Amino acid sequence: MRAVVARNLEGRGINLHPRTNLTQLIKTENGIKVITDHGEELIADVVLFATGKHTIEKKYRYVEINNSATPGRAPNSKRLNLEAVGVELNNAGAIKVDEYSRTSIPSIWAVGDVTNRMNLTPVALMESSCFAKTVFNGESSKPDYSNIACAVFSIPPLSVVGLSEEQAIEQTIGDLLVFTSTFNPMKNTISGRQEKTVMKLVVDAQTDKVLGASMCGPDAPEIIQGIAIALKCGATKAQFDSTVGIHPSSAEEFVTMRTVTRRVTGSGKPKTNL
Repeated sequence: MRAVVARNLEGRGINLHPRTNLTQLIKTENGIKVITDHGEELIADVVLFATGKHTIEKKYRYVEINNSATPGRAPNSKRLNLEAVGVELNNAGAIKVDEYSRTSIPSIWAVGDVTNRMNLTPVALMESSCFAKTVFNGESSKPDYSNIACAVFSIPPLSVVGLSEEQAIEQTIGDLLVFTSTFNPMKNTISGRQEKTVMKLVVDAQTDKVLGASMCGPDAPEIIQGIAIALKCGATKAQFDSTVGIHPSSAEEFVTMRTVTRRVTGSGKPKTNL
């Protein structure tokens, strides 16, 4: 799926530099000279450096970028002075909580990105709802992080729910059935754009349960949100197959994939990044 996104971005004229970090930004008369950790020099009009905890001031002529810091966002907990009351943090600065979101201090609870569990807004809402049920309604409720759909809003977008093929290989014992479909969506056929939509289902061969679904193409997040309900209910591939599709739509492809693309055996399963 990552390869599909990369190809589609490149097809729109975007040059990708994978496995590359920026080390220097130098303001010149022709723009901003970007120095990478591979020694490449690129000239750009604007640089948006949004991969970590770095701030770049436009007024500076020369900026040295420290890439030694842990990449990605860090929990915003430093100014809360939690150590003063005994709330434990992990090495990343995230608040340690139990499965019910209770901290090391029984009267203090924490939800959302500051706990660094699954950093998505809807997940924080779920954690908050479980907290409210547990504390105020007397219903012991803990967040369920299985089959949470997510999306990358690239062009076209990528969306996934459940296990990827790689995760399924690592977490299951028996054989896996992988179903894939690649096609030109109707809007691209009419416009002449050569940009493929790709869909994928990962199925447990023994139980017929659908373990994961992924899609790259127009409206992928909208479609995968519906698929997430099916996975949450434990849908099988047979139930997918028995569902009548909406025609013409891309979504109907998820209920018409009948032919196994490949079978991954339980012993000596191959590794994959798909």
